[in-house]
Amino acid sequence: MNKEVYGNTWEKEVSDNGAFVRHPTSFHSKCSADRRAEFPAASNRYHLYVSYACPWAHRTLIVRKLKGLDKAITVDVVDPILPRSGWSFNKGIQGATGDRVNDFKDLRDVYLTSNPDYEGAITVPVFWDKNGNRIVNNESSEIIRFLNSEFQEFAEHPDVDLYPDELREQIDELNEWIYASINNGVYRCGFAKSQAAYSAAFNQLFAALDRVDDLLAGQRFLTGARLTEADVRLFTTLVRFDPVYVTHFKTNKYRVVDYPALWGFVRDVFQMPGVAETVNMEHIKRHYFESHRHINPFGIVPDGPELDFCEPQNRARLAS
Repeated sequence: MNKEVYGNTWEKEVSDNGAFVRHPTSFHSKCSADRRAEFPAASNRYHLYVSYACPWAHRTLIVRKLKGLDKAITVDVVDPILPRSGWSFNKGIQGATGDRVNDFKDLRDVYLTSNPDYEGAITVPVFWDKNGNRIVNNESSEIIRFLNSEFQEFAEHPDVDLYPDELREQIDELNEWIYASINNGVYRCGFAKSQAAYSAAFNQLFAALDRVDDLLAGQRFLTGARLTEADVRLFTTLVRFDPVYVTHFKTNKYRVVDYPALWGFVRDVFQMPGVAETVNMEHIKRHYFESHRHINPFGIVPDGPELDFCEPQNRARLAS
């Protein structure tokens, strides 16, 4: 058997010059409100496998919460520690649920049940079809799109639209440079294996953070007065920045708390109904500091920093 299924990716995603290059995801089917579709939107048919620690999976939890799809789409949470063998359904850490759908031991079992010939990385999130016993999609940017638009019949908040027609071009443009420079930029710093690759990513990251801080100084959200998926995607990186990336990934030029607009923005999103429930800082910190032993060989988890995400921020005034 020549197929290769690997549990973590960082050792396999470094180019010859030491730069981190993320591998693409593999499952790209989509749910649709059309009942004739291969994966029609339905209540209690689909299941999310996530990690609280992973910023990409975190996007899907936030959109599910903002849309009010808690009752329609079930969720299981993997153990936050990621060994070489991959994500597991151990329940030893509070908040890890095990697999309550298939009773699998490891996330790799989800992938290989869906496709016995699967080769590649075992990643979260996974959007699972309980009826067909197979993966629909494992690309977070696509999952949040169909959660936003295709499950309206089952959403408690169908009025929430995170990808409105009139803002799509602007959202796509924001996503493109924020992903490259910030969302993935922190990983390009942390997983770089050469000084040149690290420094290039570092400079690009902080130029982008300066740009976002300037933008958010004059408006509440990235596109103006309303929250969109671009804000959700930015938030999941920024909420991890000071607790993890500043030290662990050496992104230490400035902290988010040093940027007035960025720090206010993070608190603003965190304080929206339901969002705080999706942030599990114990899982976040333990995942990075205990899993990446090539960066932190003793697995010591810092006790700090002390951050008050509930501190008043008064950014609603910028929406007028």
